Amino acid sequence: MKNSRKSSQFSSNKVLSQEAKNYIELGVSGIIKSVKEFVDEEGTLNSPIRVSKMYEELLSGYLIKPDELLNNALFDVEYDEMVIVKGVDFYSLCEHHMLPFYGKAHVGYTPQKKIVGLSKIPRIIEMYARRLQVQERMTQQIASFLFEHVDPIGVGVVIEAQHLCAAMRGIKKPNTIMITSALLGHFKSNSATREEFMSHVR
Repeated sequence: MKNSRKSSQFSSNKVLSQEAKNYIELGVSGIIKSVKEFVDEEGTLNSPIRVSKMYEELLSGYLIKPDELLNNALFDVEYDEMVIVKGVDFYSLCEHHMLPFYGKAHVGYTPQKKIVGLSKIPRIIEMYARRLQVQERMTQQIASFLFEHVDPIGVGVVIEAQHLCAAMRGIKKPNTIMITSALLGHFKSNSATREEFMSHVR
């Protein structure tokens, strides 16, 4: 039952089926209706449709096929030093409150046989960010993807993010930054490699 529900809402070229969009629009309409005496009716008239379209974009990471993402962008190069892509901006949605969290991702790896095209690192980050996520899982997913598909000696990922669920509600601490890391291969086993990577991304 779970698999059939998933296939009905996700297709090859759309994250959300029309049925799923209808559910979103109905939910947003319910929120607006519950506070209708306080909001501008004209301004919110098309909000349910706008929100469903917004989620089509914000959840687009589910559409990307990991095996096709690299698209022949692995190159044979004799280079065995660390490669770092630093300060990649991202936006994601917390799966608990469905509020955004956003920040910067830093990715490093040491090639074994191949290097990956520069533009692919931000695309990998985007693939996992454009989903309902938790930062810890997203960090590990990015590292695991690179380790599996690029086959480097090691991988390191550090993510720094601010969470609106902690800034707008609950503890209401807008300047709080959460930092997560995932280290694989010699980034985890070799303290000198780990320290070199961390010194670059601090």
